[in-house]
Amino acid sequence: MAGMHALLSAFAPIWTLTAIGYAVGRSGLLGRQAEAVLGRFVFHVAMPAALFTMVSGARLDSFANPSMVAFAAGTALVCGLGFLTAGRLFGRGTADRAIGSMTSGYVNSANLGIPVAVQVLGDASFVAQIILFQVLLVSPVILTLLDSGTGTGTVGAGTGGGARSGRAVVLRRMLTMPVRNPIIMASLLGVAVSALGLRLPHALAHSCDLLGAAAVPTALITLGLSLNTRPAENGSTAPARHPVPAKGTEHPARTEHPARTGLLTRTKRVERAEVVVTVALKTLGQPLIAFAVGGPLLHLPEHQLLAVVLCSALPTAQNAFIYSQQYGLDTRPARNAVVASTVVSMATLSLATWALGAAPS
Repeated sequence: MAGMHALLSAFAPIWTLTAIGYAVGRSGLLGRQAEAVLGRFVFHVAMPAALFTMVSGARLDSFANPSMVAFAAGTALVCGLGFLTAGRLFGRGTADRAIGSMTSGYVNSANLGIPVAVQVLGDASFVAQIILFQVLLVSPVILTLLDSGTGTGTVGAGTGGGARSGRAVVLRRMLTMPVRNPIIMASLLGVAVSALGLRLPHALAHSCDLLGAAAVPTALITLGLSLNTRPAENGSTAPARHPVPAKGTEHPARTEHPARTGLLTRTKRVERAEVVVTVALKTLGQPLIAFAVGGPLLHLPEHQLLAVVLCSALPTAQNAFIYSQQYGLDTRPARNAVVASTVVSMATLSLATWALGAAPS
């Protein structure tokens, strides 16, 4: 009972802020561009500040231990499976496959992992290592794939000089991406500050803390806003509002061609299947792989094994939705995976705690 109460307490802010975002979106209070503007604020301003603060104050050697090996193995394998299934089963391109990889293996370590770890494990030290691992190793790989999949690097990749020019563009984009991407730049600056042992002036550090604290709640509000959107013709999302007819007119009766209706039904089925596969990889595949590596292979102590499995069973981070939004991709798969995995993980986290036994705090 105590474990379930701890989980409910950890999940409550997620559901509350997402619901607030949904209600605000339904009311139209912030206007039609609210989702896009808030998404850009999170990606370009608040999240970089949060990551810089987090990395600059952390020890960079903290994730070199057997527990992180088990967690990293589960993450790498599941992200790889997510990348493959998004392409092979659902015909996604490189950028969308990168998001599929992220939704399959990128855990919600900050705003959900920390309270769950504190309540169930007694401390959040392992979650801090996971945050570093995801920020410094996983995110750059995902962002590189997103950049290559949505950039102009393939332009001119014909024959002869065109092919060489195309490869040069790709190489130039990859080399300059840390400068162009605020997430990677903030992380690298944090690494530099940590490695040099520097301390920021109090006023500057406090400003970064305040700005970074806005990242998670704003991302959840943005996620809630996105639940009011409907599919657009290009596969992205658009506000779920219908144009108001001119005065004295009525909405024309909608008629759907049978073939188009069948195509839409099949598309919805594919979308549901994609979410099911992604959530299964995230909430079942990742913790099971982490258990197999941490238990039979590395023989981790019970408390460490519980920490690895519990953190691997955390749901998809809302970062996946923000990334897909900022790179102009179809946000529905990421959005649906975040929401569905958060619901399912309440059961899988409880099961992991019950099966492995929570150590006393």
